[in-house]
Amino acid sequence: MSRLPPEPDLLAALATADLEIEGRLRGASNATLRCTLDVAGEKVRCVYKPVAGERPLWDFAEGTLSNRELATAAVDRLLGWHLVPPTVWRTDGPAGPGMCQLWIEESEHGQAVVDVVRPDQVPEHWHVVLHAEDEGGRPVALVHADDAQLHAIAVLDALVNNADRKAGHILSDGNRLWAIDHGVTFNADDKLRTVLWGWAGHPIAEPLLSDLGRVEPDIAEAMAPWLTAEEITITQARIATLAHEGSLPLPNERWPSIPWPVF
Repeated sequence: MSRLPPEPDLLAALATADLEIEGRLRGASNATLRCTLDVAGEKVRCVYKPVAGERPLWDFAEGTLSNRELATAAVDRLLGWHLVPPTVWRTDGPAGPGMCQLWIEESEHGQAVVDVVRPDQVPEHWHVVLHAEDEGGRPVALVHADDAQLHAIAVLDALVNNADRKAGHILSDGNRLWAIDHGVTFNADDKLRTVLWGWAGHPIAEPLLSDLGRVEPDIAEAMAPWLTAEEITITQARIATLAHEGSLPLPNERWPSIPWPVF
């Protein structure tokens, strides 16, 4: 698909158009189906995650992962960052209600923004997240680019308390970055787990900080359809802290800070 349909048409189709299943993403932890649908005469791919296909987790209420995807998309939309692909709730689908999101086609020419390299081969201006050893005992470093969109994703993750920001959850379509897979967000406990710790303790870019302050009064309403009152209250406190302190958080020593696998 070379051009996206107008957003109102796209959102309406994601919510109501008939889905034709192409297949299941076998590497996904929960049922994740790639589908096609018709938008104003154009075939568009999407990701459909039915609630019925969610695997229960000990630390998240059962049947709420799609809600958390919708809450993250709502917060991103309120901020005006457009990091999360268009995302809607479907009341029905081939496997029942769930989340439906525009499929992002990764470009073969997109440049990686997270990598594992030899310590002496870290690209200039990139951030080192950690040093480790590969399966042969040789030293390696987990690194990420110093990129404005990637920085915005790191701030969004801190706000929504993303417990699973893997490198593979950051996609490039050749023009820009997209952030996907937000089912384990908004936990009442601090569970931030990410490959983007290179900015830990660093100042949040001023335009992003301004956006946080701008949306603080309205964020509860944006999340209200999808989260519990406790989760909303804690997220309000989190955005207030980010806006006041003006910096990204440091890893929580009581919780694994790096997702596994990182890719």
